[in-house]
Amino acid sequence: MSLNVVAICGSLRQKSANKGLLRYAAANLPAGMQLTIADLSDMPFYNADISDKPAPVQRLLGQLATADALLFACPEYNYSIAPALKNALDWASREPGNALLAGKPAAIMGAGGGMGTSRAQYHLRQVCVYLNLHVLNQPEVFANAFAGGFDGDGNLLDATIQENIRKQLAALQAWHAQLKG
Repeated sequence: MSLNVVAICGSLRQKSANKGLLRYAAANLPAGMQLTIADLSDMPFYNADISDKPAPVQRLLGQLATADALLFACPEYNYSIAPALKNALDWASREPGNALLAGKPAAIMGAGGGMGTSRAQYHLRQVCVYLNLHVLNQPEVFANAFAGGFDGDGNLLDATIQENIRKQLAALQAWHAQLKG
């Protein structure tokens, strides 16, 4: 049985380094893991007045319903979480009993300025506590997006970060087995 991971990127830009992290992860999965990158590009902001969930929201919720684990690519906007990522979690958390998120293992990676999104990742960890997601503590993946580790299309070139991602994916797989075992 394959571990189904849904990846959510907080950046909407196709050539973002954070999407590059997820593209690298998707191309370098350990055996027994599959990964789907969610598309948030047309997702409306959460609004409790919207009674019929728009198609992009239904698509994400459907993906999360089948997810065994989550992988977040967390950019840092003004020292915190990007709105697209927070919005996706807000929509998902409104499902009855928080059924799409509660109890699932998750991992976080991110590419940004000098500290590589560390502040935003810690904010995301706080949100995950409330959502009852079980975030992998180590290895952490912090990438400086402006130090030559990515090409102009956001593709990951840095061998050390590539190795960290492979280690994180293997650790996420083991974390899932430990939590569900």
